[in-house]
Amino acid sequence: MRKQMSSDTTEAELLELNEALLDSIAAGDWDSYIELCAGDLTCFEPESRGHLVEGMEFHRYYFELPKGEGPVNMTMSTPQVRILGPDAAVISYARLTQRLGADGAPVTSRTEETRIWQRIDGRWRHVHFHRSVAT
Repeated sequence: MRKQMSSDTTEAELLELNEALLDSIAAGDWDSYIELCAGDLTCFEPESRGHLVEGMEFHRYYFELPKGEGPVNMTMSTPQVRILGPDAAVISYARLTQRLGADGAPVTSRTEETRIWQRIDGRWRHVHFHRSVAT
């Protein structure tokens, strides 16, 4: 029988994994991104133009684009973790992204995100997300 982790420990682990996911996106680190995601990842995001996207190839395109100048910093603002059971959880937050604009001045953008994590074969995997542009 698998030892049950406390809710606080699980929440901390999931927040750490989600932060690693955002770091991989900011760095354009495809290998780390696919290590954290299930191969059949699904999503709704602004880039999918209202369509449900399944799999990793849609996302690979954005990782292969030339990287912009300057550092990128991503922050999860007020993350909320909801444990759905021993093998499923939802994290919701606003993502603040800081980078340098074309004129060299700092720019901050915001998106609202909901990410679903599932424990598969003993490891947490990112299985679905919904990202919306702030209104």
